[in-house]
Parts: sequence; C-alpha cells; structure tokens
Amino acid sequence: MAKQEQMDANSVAADLIGFLNASPTAFHAVDEAKRMLKISGYEQVFEREEWSLQPGKKYFFTRNYSTIVAFAVGKKYVAGNGFFIIGAHTDSPCLKLKPASKVSKGGYLEVGVQTYGGGLWHTWFDRDLAVAGRMIIKDGKDDLTYLHRLVRIEEPIMRIPTLAIHLDRGVNDGFKVNSQSHLVPVLATAIKAEINKMVDENGPVESGLPNESKKSTNHKHHPLLLQLLATEVGCEPDNICDFELQACDTQPSVIAGAMKEFVFSGRLDNLCMSFCSLKALIDATSSESSLEDETGVRMVALFDHEEVGSNSAQGAGSPVMLDALSRITDSFTSDAKIQLAKKAIQNSFLVSADMAHALHPNYTDKHEENHQPKLHGGLVIKHNANQRYATNAVTSFIFREIAAKHNIPVQDFVVRNDMACGSTIGPILASGVGIRTVDIGAPQLSMHSIREMCAVDDVKHAYEHFKAYFEECSQLDAKITVDV
Repeated sequence: MAKQEQMDANSVAADLIGFLNASPTAFHAVDEAKRMLKISGYEQVFEREEWSLQPGKKYFFTRNYSTIVAFAVGKKYVAGNGFFIIGAHTDSPCLKLKPASKVSKGGYLEVGVQTYGGGLWHTWFDRDLAVAGRMIIKDGKDDLTYLHRLVRIEEPIMRIPTLAIHLDRGVNDGFKVNSQSHLVPVLATAIKAEINKMVDENGPVESGLPNESKKSTNHKHHPLLLQLLATEVGCEPDNICDFELQACDTQPSVIAGAMKEFVFSGRLDNLCMSFCSLKALIDATSSESSLEDETGVRMVALFDHEEVGSNSAQGAGSPVMLDALSRITDSFTSDAKIQLAKKAIQNSFLVSADMAHALHPNYTDKHEENHQPKLHGGLVIKHNANQRYATNAVTSFIFREIAAKHNIPVQDFVVRNDMACGSTIGPILASGVGIRTVDIGAPQLSMHSIREMCAVDDVKHAYEHFKAYFEECSQLDAKITVDV
C-alpha cells in the first residue's frame, strides 16, 4: 500500500477508535452517532410528531435511544423512488445487570448479571470491568419530572476472577463456565463495604453529623453501586427510578500489532460496520452538490437487539424500517390513496453490514477451501443457499460492480456444509419489508470475545466501498433489468 493510502487508512481507523471508545453500550453508540450527525447538518425528527421533509435536506430519528436511522433526501427525489440503505446494529454480546442485582456470598458483594447474546463468556474472566448504560432519574420535589440519562463509570469497579489451577487441576482440559454461578462480578468485600457504610451514615468524626443523603431505600441493588451511579450523574441514590446497565471492559480500543495494522477492541461486531456506514453517509452528503443529482434517498439504519434475534420494538424485526420508508415517501405526496411506498420498496436496495469471519491461522480447517476471507482483503460478500444470508446474484453483482469501478477489493464467504451458519438482519428485513438485500461484512477474528480484532485496511475499504455505494448505486441500479 502506498504511503498516502496508508495514511488515509490510519485516519479512518483513528476515527473508528474514537467512536468505539465513546460507545460502551448501544445507548452510547446512538448518542455518539447523533452527535456526529448533528455537527454534519442533519436535523432530528421525532416519530411522535409530524414530519415536514424537503428534497436536498438531511434528517435522523432515534427509537428507544438504542436504534438510530439517518437519511438524506436527493434533490431530484420524488415519491416512489428508491432508498439506498446500509443496515447494521448497535448491540454486542455482553453481561447485563439483573433487575435485582444484589448478591452477597462468602463475604463478598457481587453483582448479578444476565448473559446477553452468544458471547465467548470465558473471555470475560480476569478483566477490569466498569458499568455503563442508561437510567431513569427523578427530578424535582413537588412537580416531578423523570429524566433519561446515560451513565458511564469509567474506572474499573468489578472483576470476575478465575479459580486457581490448584483448585481445578483439569481446567486446561476444558474451561466450562456455568453462566449462573461462575459469571458473577465481584464489586467489593462485605467488610470493606460495611466500614464505608458506617462512615457514610455517621459522618466524619469531626462533624458528628449523620449523612442522611447517602442512604437509599432501594434494596434490589447494593447501596455502594447505587451511590457510585448517583455520583456519576449528580443525583441522590433514591432518585434513581430504574436503569438498564451492563458490564464493560475498561481497556480502550487501540490500533496495534507490530506493524500497527490491527484494531484491537471490544464490540467491533458490529460497531465497526455502524461507524463505517455512518461516516460514509455523512461524507457522501457533506457538500452542497452531494445530493444535486440524487433521485433517491440515502439512508443508514443502526438497529438494536440483533444479537438476540431482532424481535423488539427497536430491532430489525420491528416496523422501524417500514415506518421510515413509508413516512418519508408519504411526506412527498399529497394523495394518501396512492400506495407509493410499495413502489419505493421495489426500487430500493439494502446492504446488510455485519462483521464476517476471517480465516484463523490456527483453525484453517474451519473454513471452506474456496471461501477463506483474509484480513486486508476487503469486505466479504456472504452467501447461503438456505437464506441465512439474503444475498443473491443480482444484489452481489451490484455491490461487487461498485467495488470494481473503484478498485476496492472484495471477498466471498460460504460456511462449510458440515457447520451451522449464523445470520444477520439481512434476511429479517428482506422478508419483512420485501427489499432487495446483499449481506456483507468486514473480516475479523475473535468474534463475540470481550476483545476482538480486525485490520486497519479493511476499515478503510469498508468506508470507501460504502461511500461509493451511496454516491453511485441509484445510477447503477437504473441500468439493471430483472422482472420483465
């Protein structure tokens, strides 16, 4: 790779690192995406309100603050024209705090957690863990309001310790995790917490005054944890009405490797694709002339709950996508009886972007011989005859043709016939909305580990491929005829 190209790759990867480090949860990822969109001229619209959209303008909305949809309307757009979409997801496998997380065993204060998604749970042991997510807090005394607040404790406050080999001599023959009894983070020792509680309740010796503000009537969680959360957002523990929190690795995302060719990070699946698609959309709509000749709508949709099946009000299995396409289409027609949204769907195209499995050097037999995606090799087009991926010949051709025009590398993947195949939001949206779809993703290793890795070059390849897709897909698609 030429020096300038490497500098460009490092620049995109550096931006990705910033996004990853700002996004320990799906809520934070949406918050960071929202920040990026606003400074790039995107206007927020709200699903509970009427929309007044204009050609050449850029918009976004959020649902549950864990799903975000951004779109730019071409200046030559008319109702019934197509949408050119990249879909990804904001969630990753993690440990989420239980509704009643207070656990006390063997002289320790522990935090009860649920496993979310199909994580490699053994990788969560012996990691420095913090807590992040969202809270509902009470504000005011007489005329109460309830506020939605993101929270993040950045300092390591928890850990899941492994058992010493002396107490489990067979551990190296197979480390088996019981997710109920073994996967419980330690918050503190009971004796230390009790001493801290006495100091809080009795106040400093010199004052002699009790510290009533530290007390909490919430008995579902350790008071120590509630106090840490309250301090972080600037409220009293009793003002915390409810929360959705998860354990987070405190080690930051970095560009690493002996040649600085890798990204080491948690949540690459799928924040890497979320970021690359978002940056591509922003840059493909940044200038005054970007949308001058665009006849369609350029869109990025980042969904929650892909890792657990997408069946939620804000997942890809919900009406979010169909609602967005219908509301945008309807905004540009005065005749409600003409069902132009259905026409628009048939003119539309979706890139389902979810990370792909790179060939592992220590497990080469896990890949089919002719389909072994490599790091640095570009985005991977995923195929599956049983429709676990939504790719077909037409959709793969369109995506591949855009890459060929810009000399961007592309790879192919099919799973071995004797192995189960994963899936994505692609088949869910293709079958639920009826939109043509190609399933793709950047190659990575350690998928679903607390610490994953991908290549710096592939971050750049993904961004460039997505940007070219937004800028050219409507013209290319107009040249293809299938159902005649």
